Amino acid sequence: MATFEEELERFRKPIRRLTNLALFPKKIVVRGEENWVRQGPNLIVGNHIGSYKDVGLLLRVVPRPIFFTANEDLFDYLTFSALVSRHLNRHLHNFGPFVHMLLKPFYIYVVQYISSNIRRIGTIPVNLDGSRMDAVRKCEALLRQDRAVIALQGHGRVKTRDPNPYVMAFRRGPAVMAHDLYTQEGISLAVTPLSFFGTHLLWGVPARIRVNVGPPMYIKDHLSKDVRESIEKFRRALEDTVSRLFLESIRWEI
Repeated sequence: MATFEEELERFRKPIRRLTNLALFPKKIVVRGEENWVRQGPNLIVGNHIGSYKDVGLLLRVVPRPIFFTANEDLFDYLTFSALVSRHLNRHLHNFGPFVHMLLKPFYIYVVQYISSNIRRIGTIPVNLDGSRMDAVRKCEALLRQDRAVIALQGHGRVKTRDPNPYVMAFRRGPAVMAHDLYTQEGISLAVTPLSFFGTHLLWGVPARIRVNVGPPMYIKDHLSKDVRESIEKFRRALEDTVSRLFLESIRWEI
């Protein structure tokens, strides 16, 4: 049976083509590349504003194989197709059904290909309506194997009514993983913060995508005697850091 790395290598060219398609015609600017953690357990956290474009971008720029959680609906063609329809309706409103009808002959093959092969490229199926701890435990298992895992924070879109529409409040999951691995098994998990800007723009719209990667952060620098307080301190530190990285990126002169 092929290893994950062997499967990923086999799919490298199709992944490249699909990411090129997902990000067309946008230009990518990455700063802080020296901060990538290239070996050992690594959790990568950031804002999530660009739906599939965020994942496609990470598959391109992270310099090592990555695992990421994904809505289990993506693993089935019919439910994946329904997600595409909802995505178009959300962004295009009344034009959504018309665009969906026009694109269907084209994307049907792409959706079928992705849904039938998504398990082979590092995806962790998660029931978004189920327990989040199930996703946390699956990620922890991979981190114990010295893998790199993506844990983006947000709903995959900009929510204009939110107090901070581009960097939404972080969940406790990443901090819980770091705390569990450190206190129970002595694993000092490197957590890499990053921010996206530009992935939220509609597919086909020319723009620059800005990715700002910060130095790795560690739970040991935020520990206190109380477990909940330690987790909350680290959760807040991660959210604040990603917010800072985001504000830095929108001020870049490019």
